[in-house]
Amino acid sequence: MRYRRLGRTELTVSTIGVGTWQFGGEWGKDFSQGEVDAILGRAHDLGINLVDTAECYGDHLSEELVGKAIARNRDKWVVATKFGHRYHGLHERTQEWSAQEVTEQLERSLRALGTDYIDVYQFHSGGDEVFDQDELWEALRGQVQAGKIRHLGISIGSNANVYQTDRALEVGASVIQLVYSRLDREPEHEVLASCERQDLGVLAREALAGGLLSGKYAPGTRFTDPADTRSRRPEEHIQQRLAEVERIRRDDVPPGTNMAAWALAWCLRPPVVTAVIPGSKSVEQLESNAAAADLDLARDLRK
Repeated sequence: MRYRRLGRTELTVSTIGVGTWQFGGEWGKDFSQGEVDAILGRAHDLGINLVDTAECYGDHLSEELVGKAIARNRDKWVVATKFGHRYHGLHERTQEWSAQEVTEQLERSLRALGTDYIDVYQFHSGGDEVFDQDELWEALRGQVQAGKIRHLGISIGSNANVYQTDRALEVGASVIQLVYSRLDREPEHEVLASCERQDLGVLAREALAGGLLSGKYAPGTRFTDPADTRSRRPEEHIQQRLAEVERIRRDDVPPGTNMAAWALAWCLRPPVVTAVIPGSKSVEQLESNAAAADLDLARDLRK
């Protein structure tokens, strides 16, 4: 496993983390505690120390599963979670952004995770109008001083949201989470440069583009399970992306290289990207993702 400094924080994290949206039941599968224990246990064995979850992956369900899985070695993990939403059922959310609501969310997350501190607590894809709340950020900085949060972060909802990224240090945030993949390169235009200027840690989510870059799906594949979040995306868009994935597989991925590992390693080429946080539905997928740490595409491009 490879490790990088998470921006201006004192944290060192594995370049491959574990995303856990799937544990909330919105990717076509319900997970038992035993399955989550196995995935995170194997992740720990492979040197992974970063796990990312959220308040609305289920009603704190993902957090609860993660918390129980890492309870015996909590101090070995960097736990990132998020705030701003309340889960009300499959793909249903309400927005909760006031200082009081977020403070209450924080307490629920701490209980679900079974911990007394969160390493990175992230603003979860909110608009600029709720981002611009001095009272909210003042309350969160108070929770940092109280020791319940180690670092604040911003999970930007739009890959082009340089407004929130540029104001990270103003609100006390030191980590940016964004969508970045071989299919989604928008952050390269402005956001990554802003992160580099401010020495912010960068977590890349959806690095496998919702699994499309895993290499498992050929053009024509349709996602019809209503419990699978991909079924909610326009069919034409899915098919366009699958066609592009096929071109990438043919023209860019070296023969014999696992496409999922290649796609994750591709995101790690820019030094400003600290880690990728792909989800895993099984130990086998986790092992495939972890193999990306063995690839150094930045080195290969320098040849």
